[in-house]
Amino acid sequence: MTAHLILSLLVPVAGSALIVLLRRNENLREAASLVTAGVLFAIVLRIYGAVSDGARPEVILAEPFPGIPIALEAEPLGVLFALIASFLWIVTTAYSIGYMRGHHEKNQTRFYFFFAFAIASVMGVAFAGNLFTLFVFYEVLSLTTFPLVTHAGTEAARRAGRVYLGILFSTSIVFQLLGIIWVYAAAGTLDFAVGGILRGNVAAGTVPVLLALFVFGIGKAAVMPFHRWLPAAMVAPTPVSALLHAVAVVKAGVFAVLKVTVYVFGIDFVAELGASNWLMWIAAATIILGSLVAFTKDNLKARLAYSTVSQLSYVVLGAMLANSLGVIGSGMHIAMHAFGKITLFFCAGAIMVGAHKSEVSQLGGLGRRMPVVFAAFLIGTLSIVGLPPTGGAWSKWFLGLGSLEAGQVGLVAVLMLSSLLSLAYLMEIPLKGFFGKPAGAGQGSGHDDHGEHGHHGAPKWSVAAIVVTATACLVLFVYPEPFYRLMTMVTGP
Repeated sequence: MTAHLILSLLVPVAGSALIVLLRRNENLREAASLVTAGVLFAIVLRIYGAVSDGARPEVILAEPFPGIPIALEAEPLGVLFALIASFLWIVTTAYSIGYMRGHHEKNQTRFYFFFAFAIASVMGVAFAGNLFTLFVFYEVLSLTTFPLVTHAGTEAARRAGRVYLGILFSTSIVFQLLGIIWVYAAAGTLDFAVGGILRGNVAAGTVPVLLALFVFGIGKAAVMPFHRWLPAAMVAPTPVSALLHAVAVVKAGVFAVLKVTVYVFGIDFVAELGASNWLMWIAAATIILGSLVAFTKDNLKARLAYSTVSQLSYVVLGAMLANSLGVIGSGMHIAMHAFGKITLFFCAGAIMVGAHKSEVSQLGGLGRRMPVVFAAFLIGTLSIVGLPPTGGAWSKWFLGLGSLEAGQVGLVAVLMLSSLLSLAYLMEIPLKGFFGKPAGAGQGSGHDDHGEHGHHGAPKWSVAAIVVTATACLVLFVYPEPFYRLMTMVTGP
């Protein structure tokens, strides 16, 4: 099984090389991307089966410093993240085929090449066996996604790229790296361990400070005030936005916060000291403020971006609750938000390509001509809000229970208020689409019936991907078992 861990890195890298070799034939190039994604998912499924049976495969790739190796280990939380990322790579690749062709994007080979490299980085983050390995692949992920953020090549894209790297690198070097050095000095190891490695090695009064270094230092989690890179990156093509918000970057951030809390600090140790109490409220403030800013955005992708800022802090909040129910809710929200938010971004891209509309105020009546796209947006909205019959209901339920168990009734109120705000600013889109009046005479005429597009202008491949992710939101309400089982293995009996 250790070979499977190595293959989880090598397969996407090999796929990126194949993509370049086949660059002159777009059909073969895209087939190579799809096949590579499918092979990776099959590998991760094998790892999932072994970990579910109690195995913990591990392998050391290199040892650049004595006693500090670059090592991979498969444990339940990492497997959960790897399952989400590898499956959604397949779906996002299918979506990208329709979007990139339909939108006539340039440099498509470069897009698929760096997309594959980014997924390899994600696998490294998911299966990191220690803090050093996590840090290395976290930084590589920033570098491999930078060309995707700046894909358009415009001045706005280059400016967004500078903000992207500037915030992510500065937070990781100033805060996260300092935290890693502190942990090594205190514990003598950077290995992840059940129950954490800091009990008995650090003074109680320093734990809240050390924990804050990781929460703010893992800038990809987009906790305010280090969130601005995320909406700035929305100048990228929609498949990149989907990659950032659902498959790779932000999920790597909140995953890292959760993993460090569980396997470096230990939730029992954090709870005993009350070390995370103030950080709970930082996360709560981000949840509410992100929602309020989303209300002000007429641009659909910008609205979804600030929604993501808000929703990511649900995962941080669950980690800071430092109890089993909160951690289960946190891990499940990584999964449920991934499927819900990628559906919303897919729909936004389909509307852009099919109807050439990007503002919420322009969407009146479009749902009657793009019913599948707007129905999928409705399903994704319900999942983000946390309403049945969608998977998002489960993560919100466990986060609520975790807040009650921690005695934080105020946080339950925050969760409820946030859900109401999300319902208001997201539900406006399908309501406008199905029941609103067109923004102007002839809206969409000349754009909604291209011969190569199969759904009123929305590319067939993109619509197929939207149907898959929207259906997954419904299936995960009925069958959340794989993710729930993995998270119960993380928290123990």
